[in-house]
Amino acid sequence: MNNVCPRVWSVRYNHSHDQLVLTASSDSRLILSNMVSISSEPFGHLVDDEELSEGEDNHQEDKSKEPLKDSVVSTYEEHEDSVYAAEWSSADPWLFASLSYDGRLVINRVPRALKYRILL
Repeated sequence: MNNVCPRVWSVRYNHSHDQLVLTASSDSRLILSNMVSISSEPFGHLVDDEELSEGEDNHQEDKSKEPLKDSVVSTYEEHEDSVYAAEWSSADPWLFASLSYDGRLVINRVPRALKYRILL
């Protein structure tokens, strides 16, 4: 049995939200990852001094305020051949496209739950 590792053909980060990374590979998959550890805004948003002082007064933990962690958000398996290109839209920061060897173009959006978690 021959186990062949897939080759990554394209890696693109989102210019508006740089923690979002797309990888396109030879195994017909497109992977959307949330790489907070390399983001210019590692906690999803900038924190004001006022927010810090309010947080000290309120000891109850709010799960929505917890920092996001590096993770694979979604794996898209809509292609039947190697995915050679992935690109983020220049008009909509939540929209991206992928192109496979057989010429199939697929357009997707960042899942709504992650979008709101990043914005809020």
